[in-house]
Order: sequence, then C-alpha cells, then structure tokens
Amino acid sequence: MTLAAPARAPRAARFVVANPFNGAVLSELAEASEAEVLATVARAGAAAAAFRGSTPYERRALLNRLAELVERDAEMLAQTISAEVGKTITEARGEARRAQNTLRLSGDAATFLDGEVLHCGIVSGGKDRQAVVTYVPTGVVAAITPFNYPVNLLCHKLGPAIAAGNAVVVKPSPKAPLAADHLVRLTREAGFPADLVQILHGGAEPALALARAPIDLLSFTGGPQAGLALKRASGLVRCLMELGGNDPLFVLSDADLDAAAATAVGHRFEIAGQSCAAVKKLYVHEAVQDEFTERLLALVADHRYGDPAEDATQMGPVIDAAAAADLAARLREAEAAGARLLAGGTAQGTLFAPTVIADVPLTTRLLASETFGPVLAMRAFSSLDAAMGEVNASEFGLQAGIFTNDHAAIRQLSRGLQVGGVMVNEGPDFRAEHVPFGGIKRSGLGREGVRIALREMSETRVVID
Repeated sequence: MTLAAPARAPRAARFVVANPFNGAVLSELAEASEAEVLATVARAGAAAAAFRGSTPYERRALLNRLAELVERDAEMLAQTISAEVGKTITEARGEARRAQNTLRLSGDAATFLDGEVLHCGIVSGGKDRQAVVTYVPTGVVAAITPFNYPVNLLCHKLGPAIAAGNAVVVKPSPKAPLAADHLVRLTREAGFPADLVQILHGGAEPALALARAPIDLLSFTGGPQAGLALKRASGLVRCLMELGGNDPLFVLSDADLDAAAATAVGHRFEIAGQSCAAVKKLYVHEAVQDEFTERLLALVADHRYGDPAEDATQMGPVIDAAAAADLAARLREAEAAGARLLAGGTAQGTLFAPTVIADVPLTTRLLASETFGPVLAMRAFSSLDAAMGEVNASEFGLQAGIFTNDHAAIRQLSRGLQVGGVMVNEGPDFRAEHVPFGGIKRSGLGREGVRIALREMSETRVVID
C-alpha cells in the first residue's frame, strides 16, 4: 500500500514593495489569506473584549507612549515613507511630526468622551426619570489605509479607535505598507495589550475579506469604487469612508495673488498632487486672470522636482507607472478638447513635471473626475454663481478654498458650495488634526478628525432610571 504525501498548505501569495522613483525593491511581503484575516479578527475580538474596561487614563497613557516612540523613530519613519511613497524627505518628515500630534490629540480626547443627562419629564410617565447617555467601545475597528499618508492617516484611525476603547486591525496599501508595519510594531513596544493592534498585508482580496469578517466598524480611506465594494462586502457594519475629492480653489478679483499662487502650487504639487483634498480645479476671476497666471507660472518654473531623498527637492514622483500614464492620457484628452498647456506636461518614468493647463472643458476627465497628480487645471470665471454651479455639479464634495476678503463672497461660497469644508484664504488641502474632515456625495461617509472620530468609533448607550 502506498501512503499519500501529506497535503501542503498553499504558499501565500507575495508582492513586492518598490521605490517609485528608482524602482529599487524595498521589501517583499506575504498577502494575508482569508483564513489569516478571520483568525486575526478573532484575536482582535478577544482583545477588544478585554480592553473595554480600560480607563481613559490608561488609553491616554498608551497613546502618549506611542507618540513618544514615533518621535524617537521619526527620521527612520520619514526615510521609509519617502522611499515607499516617493514623497520628498521634507514632506515625509512633516508627516511623521503630524502623526505624533494626531496620537497625542487622540489621547487627550479620550479624557473628554463625555455623555449627558436628560430629563424625561417631557413625556407622560417620565416624571422623576432621567436618561444617562454614555459612549462605549464599538469593538473591532478595521482600518484600511491608502498609500499617500501611510502613517498619519493610520494614526487618524488608530488613535481615536484606541481612545474609544476598541481593538484595531490594520490593512495598509500594498504600495506603501512598510511605515505602517513599523507603527504597528511600535504599539507592542508601547505596551499595548496583545492583539489589540494587528496588521494584515495585501491588496483587494484581504481588504474584502476583512470587510466580510466579524468586525464592528470599517474605516476606509481610498477611492469611491473600492469604497463601494467594501461597503457591499461589509453589509450592515457601520462605515466611515473618505473617498477623495475634486477640490476647487477660487481666486477672486480682490485676492492676494501672491498668496493664492503660492498656495495653489504648494497644495497641488505636494506629494506630486496625490492628496484627496489637493487643488484639482483652479477658478480664477477673469479680471485678474492674466496677472495671476503670470505669477503662478513663475512659481511653477522654479519648483524643483526630482529625487525625493534630496533635501532640496520640492516634488517627487507619482506612485507608479500606471499613475503617470493616466495623467498623460488625461492631458492629451484635455488638449484635444481645446485646453491650453501652459507649463509641464512631460514625464520621465514616474517623475511628472509640475503642470498647468488652462481653459479645460468641464467634460474632460481632467475636470470631471478626480485627477491624482501634479496638474493644475484652470478655468476663468466672471459669475461666481456660475462657477459655484459648476463645482456643485460634481459628484464629489470634499473641500474648497477661497482667496478673497469680500465678506459677501465668502458668505455666498461658504453657504452655497456643496462640500464638507470651506477654507478661507487657504487652499482646500488645509487640515487640522482635531477638526472634522470629510465630504458629501461620493466623497465619503462620516467624518475623520480626532474629536469627532472618537464619537464615530463609539456606541451610544442610554440608561433610563
């Protein structure tokens, strides 16, 4: 009789993490299987049950300790972010600083997760009764993060989740998983209970498996297509989703043109234009169009792009060759439709030149959908109502920026624009870590920002006696 060889478990699929600037292989990781996802979530459930009774003091201490370790490892994290994302080293160091702030603010917020007491005497039979409203942990939070801010956006999920008393299962982008992986290792060094924060690697399949697993809340940052697929997979699980934007910057006739031009360049070309709230559409009043464009192009011409590891570099590459090809295709379509290329438009591999293009028709993909790359698409306007109507017709509604000192115009835009946030004399990409951040329509569900996210990641409990 011949004995059959023992069955071998299938080898885990592996993927390569590469530097988008020079193609150097940084690491090779195993993609989590569905069985691994389920086992991880089960461990997280047990950890969440044990952590429910923790005090705000204990949660704050853990988050502050983690912030101290991020500060200790800030340069190493910045070097990792720069290598895997293609961010300039200056941008990456800034992200590491912001991540520390996000964690500390989350710890502070843990001590102010206050409830309230409501009298019940306004209904028949409610005399001498009162309702005590409190917030309790939701359980297991799945945190699925994008490539563009691999540490700080993770902290925006992890920090409030821990502050609210939850466990976290992290699934970072396969394009930039290494800094996130280090952050999760730091949670163990910081003294977080075993399995309270765990990480899974891979692409769409592990993400969908995580959404289908017995989690209690799904927090996702990415594109609307992926968000919809995850929402369908997660069923009735509560979802917080930031799904991108097609964000305008309005430059009115009385604007500080130097400040507006500097902001447009700084916000659009940061991370090579790969930010959800970056300036995507630049609306310039026709009275200042020529003067503004001249100042803008002078700044663009001086914007240094190249090797992100060099301190002098102001802009690095886009994330991969597919992203660069998509940008080139969008520009060709816009030019064919009548747009005028004023600067840039060229690429060397993933390094795409800072680009300005004017008179872009609304029907082009460059304006009609979110363009992730260093392209400023300009439109002149004379009627603020008409320009606002164009913006409101978009399927996105994340944030908007306005440059003006005209109070009436500020009121008109801030009340009329269908977006989640309006920044006055600032670009749409401005964000403070504790302030609510998110959008409407296809831009997402719920809000991030430490204080509001703490409530979003908690369950409301009412006790009436």
